[in-house]
Amino acid sequence: MPISRLIDALNEKIANAVSWALLIAVIICAGNALVRYLFKMSSNSWLEIQWYLFAALFMLASAYTLKRDEHVRIDVITSHFSKRTQVWIDLLGYLLFLLPVCLVIVYYGIPFARYSISTAEMSSSAGGLIVWPVKLLIPVGFGLLVLQGVSEIIKRIAFLAGHIDGHEFARHASTPQQEIEAIKAANKL
Repeated sequence: MPISRLIDALNEKIANAVSWALLIAVIICAGNALVRYLFKMSSNSWLEIQWYLFAALFMLASAYTLKRDEHVRIDVITSHFSKRTQVWIDLLGYLLFLLPVCLVIVYYGIPFARYSISTAEMSSSAGGLIVWPVKLLIPVGFGLLVLQGVSEIIKRIAFLAGHIDGHEFARHASTPQQEIEAIKAANKL
C-alpha cells in the first residue's frame, strides 16, 4: 500500500499542476481570437500552443482520472454485481487490457519522441512550433497511466486479500440510476 499511495500522490500533484493548462489554453484562445478580429493578425503558433496545452492536460491527467475511477466503464452491467465481483473485473481489465496496451504505447512512444528530439522536429505549419514536447507527452502520459494501473492493481489485490475495505478506490462517479434521476430532475426545471 505505501507504493500505491506514493503513485497516487504523484499523479495527484501532476494533475493539479497540469490543470492550469486549461486556463492558459482558454486565455490564449480568447486572446488569439481578439487579436485576429481586432487587428486582423494571427499565427499558427498560437493555435498549436493551444493544442499542446490540451494534449498536456489530457495525457498527464489521464492517470489521475483512473485514480479517481472516473474513466469510461461498463457500470450499466457491473453495477448489478457484488463489490468483490466488480473488483475482480477491474483487476482483470487492468492486467489484460490497460497495462499491456499502455506498455506497448510507451515502448513505441519512446523512440518516436526520441527521434523528434534528435531531429529538432518542427511543425509543418507556417510559424509552427517545435514538435518534440508534445510527442514526449505520449510515453510520459502512458507511463504515468502504467504507474496508476499498478497502484490500482495493488489496491484491488489488497481488497481481495482482506487488507483494506475498498474506500481507497471507491467509485466517485455516479451510478446509472443516479444519472437517470439527475436527468429527470433537470427536466422538471
